[in-house]
Amino acid sequence: MFGKLAADVLGLSDVGVVVKPSDYDKVDSDDYVMHEDNEKIYFLIKSKSDEYCFTNLALIHLDGTSATSKKRTLRRFSYHTHKITDVSLETAGTVDLDVEIKFTMGAEHYSIDVNKKHLEALKDLYKALIKISSMTHENEVAMQHAQESLHVAQSTISSAMKLSADIATQFQTLNQYTFDWLKDTQEKYVVKDFGKVFEKYIHN
Repeated sequence: MFGKLAADVLGLSDVGVVVKPSDYDKVDSDDYVMHEDNEKIYFLIKSKSDEYCFTNLALIHLDGTSATSKKRTLRRFSYHTHKITDVSLETAGTVDLDVEIKFTMGAEHYSIDVNKKHLEALKDLYKALIKISSMTHENEVAMQHAQESLHVAQSTISSAMKLSADIATQFQTLNQYTFDWLKDTQEKYVVKDFGKVFEKYIHN
């Protein structure tokens, strides 16, 4: 018991390891992956108190209060609703035992300590998170530009419709076109599945 408490106080218990894909089915996070919806684990960091499970759809965080407690809180953050920003990787110094990957998801700030022997694997995760961050930002900007263009078109067409006698029919046509256009645009610019990104950058 003393050893566990000492490790907890010193922070050594919070130094995570990168779990191999062959062992994904042995971790608790796997129970919360939506396999029924083709969700797949691509990267997993485990410490004595926490698990950070990166799937193609979300980050699943099993948040433990300490290494000596079995109580955990399950948190799930979808990439398309919780933007990833401020990604950084802090490598180890000569006497350091760990490296640190940091990022923000929505309002949550993460700083994960990992044993330095896993640095090469963390470099892959760093690249994947950077790419997801870049893609979501670029798609958000493109979506804003597309919506602005639609508003201009709507304004122009609305003005022309006032000159027509069959306003109701034309309004219905415009409304249906707008609905279809927004649906197609969202499918193009609102990416929910980032499996291809992880497959490109993760080599564990």
